[in-house]
Amino acid sequence: MTFSSAILILAASLDYSIGDPSNWVHPVQVMGWFISRLSKLALKYCHNSLTQRLAGIAIAAILVIGSGVIGWLIVQCAMRVNPIVGILVESVLLASCFAFKSLRIAAETVISRLKVGNIAEARSLLRNFVGRDTQNLTSEEIFRAVLETVTENATDGVMAPLFYAVVGAFLPIIGPSTFALAYKASSTLDSMIGYREVPYIYLGWFSARLEDCLTWFPCRLTVITLALLSRKPLHVIKICQRDAPKDSSPNSGWSECAYAAILGVQMGGTNWYRGVAKVKPLLGDAIHPITSNSIKTALQLTRYSFLLWLGGSASLLLLTTIR
Repeated sequence: MTFSSAILILAASLDYSIGDPSNWVHPVQVMGWFISRLSKLALKYCHNSLTQRLAGIAIAAILVIGSGVIGWLIVQCAMRVNPIVGILVESVLLASCFAFKSLRIAAETVISRLKVGNIAEARSLLRNFVGRDTQNLTSEEIFRAVLETVTENATDGVMAPLFYAVVGAFLPIIGPSTFALAYKASSTLDSMIGYREVPYIYLGWFSARLEDCLTWFPCRLTVITLALLSRKPLHVIKICQRDAPKDSSPNSGWSECAYAAILGVQMGGTNWYRGVAKVKPLLGDAIHPITSNSIKTALQLTRYSFLLWLGGSASLLLLTTIR
């Protein structure tokens, strides 16, 4: 716990300034490699719903527990070399769990193409970080897609990893990066195999439910934080209670709805996935159109929420250490 506040601050600073260097091996890439190999083995040898469900549980356990334990062992080895080396190693590992800069850059890159009227390139770039079909999207639909991605990932890509890092920071033996890496593994599992469609209906069932459970509490804390930052908390909570339960996800609807209520915009509607239309529930009220300023404000709200959690937890850790 002695170095935990420094690790949290350094990791946040690394993510904000450097992000994820493209020429570095990212922990998520390693997790993805194992998930891909294990899921292929499971689908090859497990041919009914029961065996696939059991295989899915085993894959999730291996990845989530393994990621946390391996991260912890790496940090412990680095600490034995030198405490400064240990702090740097853990800070880098923890920074890899935060996705704020990569999320911001992705959004700004798409928006920049729209500003110069290059909608074809905006559609092409958007395809890299959304699951929906983008080839026929209008500029208004692109803005909505970017805002929905930014606001959904604000929880599982930014706030939830910080939440688990803080929990680990208050446990002397665990440290900030252990739980954050475990959560990142759960989130990666969900994004790769947590689908309600062939061939992952049964194999990815447990991973999807696990990620929902692990994200539930930090998501609600994020909504409360956003509501307080908006200076109209009762309005935000009211809109969330009205619209968020309509979403099939127990978390993304709440995250998106909080931003929609603050911005006075409406998210949701018809999206196309591999040529199939899917109607998402409408979240928020369409008081204003979604523009680049809406996305910029959403990113600012995420940054303020992150800094509020970071500053509060780092201060508590310092006070605990001093005592």
